[in-house]
Amino acid sequence: MKILTYEARRAKGLTLVQLSEKTKISKSTLQCIETGQVSPTLKQLEAIALALDTKITALFMSPNK
Repeated sequence: MKILTYEARRAKGLTLVQLSEKTKISKSTLQCIETGQVSPTLKQLEAIALALDTKITALFMSPNK
């Protein structure tokens, strides 16, 4: 399963710094989430979805969706 935070962030025209400020998640953590190096927690996903004005489910790409 892929997390689509990069795609959603770019679609909203936000930089990593801007998303970091909105979510209170460090830029480095967001970058690791976007590159798939770490999986976000549910709390982080909620913050990202809220900041991007989208549903959490929109941040996932899965064949089972």
